[in-house]
Amino acid sequence: MIKKVLIVDDDQEMLLSLKEGFEKYNATFSVLMAGDGLVATEKLKQETISLVITDLRMPRMDGFALLSEIMEQYPEIPVIIMTGYSTPEMERLAQKGSAVGYVEKPFMIDDLAKQVLATLRKESEGGTLHSVSSGMFLQLIEMEQKTCTIRLLDKTSGKEGVLFFCDGELFDARTAGLKGEAAAYKIFSWDEVNLSIQNECRQKEQKVHRDINAILLEAMRLKDEAGEAEEPEVVEEEIEEIEELSEELEPETPDPLIRIQTKLKEEVGERCGLEDIYQDNSWDGFMAQTSRMGAFFGAGKLKLIYLDRAEPNDLILVPGYKTSVLLVNSKCPRDRIITILSE
Repeated sequence: MIKKVLIVDDDQEMLLSLKEGFEKYNATFSVLMAGDGLVATEKLKQETISLVITDLRMPRMDGFALLSEIMEQYPEIPVIIMTGYSTPEMERLAQKGSAVGYVEKPFMIDDLAKQVLATLRKESEGGTLHSVSSGMFLQLIEMEQKTCTIRLLDKTSGKEGVLFFCDGELFDARTAGLKGEAAAYKIFSWDEVNLSIQNECRQKEQKVHRDINAILLEAMRLKDEAGEAEEPEVVEEEIEEIEELSEELEPETPDPLIRIQTKLKEEVGERCGLEDIYQDNSWDGFMAQTSRMGAFFGAGKLKLIYLDRAEPNDLILVPGYKTSVLLVNSKCPRDRIITILSE
């Protein structure tokens, strides 16, 4: 995974000199440039940056203000300070701002490159993986209660993202201008990723407050909805053919909704808490994804899914030719219903 290094300096000659000097390392990292801190903050919003190298004295927004912004918004990004006006006090302030390196101008480009490479190596100190399912792997992170920062590259779209874990809990996520849960939904929808693991998490504020399973399920649902919205229009003749084919393929079995209602009435009675029951094939893709996830972990055949929505009514999803959806109230005997429908 080629990493991105952002160099910030109002001296254009310095920027071009560093960009040219770093070209020999382009198999490891690429270079982005910014003329001051304000331009740098915009690039930080747009790109997934692995390292910032910045001058301190710049117009509009200087290096100290940029350091403060990075500490607040991007705590995982290390910073190397470069300046031609070094003083002990300036060096102390830079280190207080969490700079990982400090170089005085003039310097040898290869010496700075060694610092860059050493810093970037820490980004993947926990290992790298290629062509894996983001959802499956990240559930293992939760199970192992690992503290780490994970950088991901979606192999299909080329988009990048970052996830922050502390003791197995997802603290924050970021990708393409999105943060928190919105970013996590996007990242968890990626089917195949390359990722690198850093064995620390500098993000101290928890901005994601749902567990990974809930986020993964919602990501799958949103992905399915997006897929349906992108489906091409089907002409009337094709619709008729599909309907005829569906009638031929539909198994000659009793209506699953009647079967479920009858079973609950016989086993539980009127206290089953069933508010409504219907079929909704918009859940079919989500059910298929969940079934594959269960097979990956050896959980066996998917019998049903109970969704606690923290609302007056919860959902029970039962797989079949079409997904059966049960709307139940909070007073329903949940465990008993799950046992009955799983038999």
